[in-house]
Amino acid sequence: MGDESYNFVFKVVLIGESGVGKSNLLSRFTKNEFNHDSRTTIGVEFSTRTVQLDTFTIKAQIWDTAGLERYRAITSAGAVGALLVYDITKHLTYESVERWLKELYDHADPHILVMLVGNKSDLETLRTVPTVEAKEFAEKKGILFMETSALDSTNVEAAFQEVLTAIHKKVASREVTRGSISAVTLSSTTGTASEVQEERRTCCKNL
Repeated sequence: MGDESYNFVFKVVLIGESGVGKSNLLSRFTKNEFNHDSRTTIGVEFSTRTVQLDTFTIKAQIWDTAGLERYRAITSAGAVGALLVYDITKHLTYESVERWLKELYDHADPHILVMLVGNKSDLETLRTVPTVEAKEFAEKKGILFMETSALDSTNVEAAFQEVLTAIHKKVASREVTRGSISAVTLSSTTGTASEVQEERRTCCKNL
């Protein structure tokens, strides 16, 4: 499907500690690929995938970062959704979730849609973070929650679809009309990511 046939562009960021599987969640969702060579992301990477929600076509722009301070503000700018990822086998990556959440709210739109994602659910025997504990934390913070496995594809599609659907509901209901969550509406136009950003800036100057 070409760029000319989408209605909205939603920018979603992947955040969390290094090594939790953010890059593989990105590649599994956008290309259905998994890379066993867990090379650390340097800088910022992003991929896109077009999905259909009801009668609307959504272009999802998924960003992954190295988590370095200088990339955080860049990555979070204009994001309407975030997947905050930890590794269910490494409790330390879960312990840092609250800090990541605070940083996200510091840099991003206050109405950003967030999902807590416990990745590597295929390593159940090595689990150190109980599902119920993470679920309760997410409920307390008012964010979504899901456990995934980028390796065997479990819930990867479901996680992204749930986030995109929830963002679309916010936009469609006009619950939020200011800031980045209002998203870019494109009707039969073509454009690069930079042009889309420019269109957002132009259309939102008078808000």
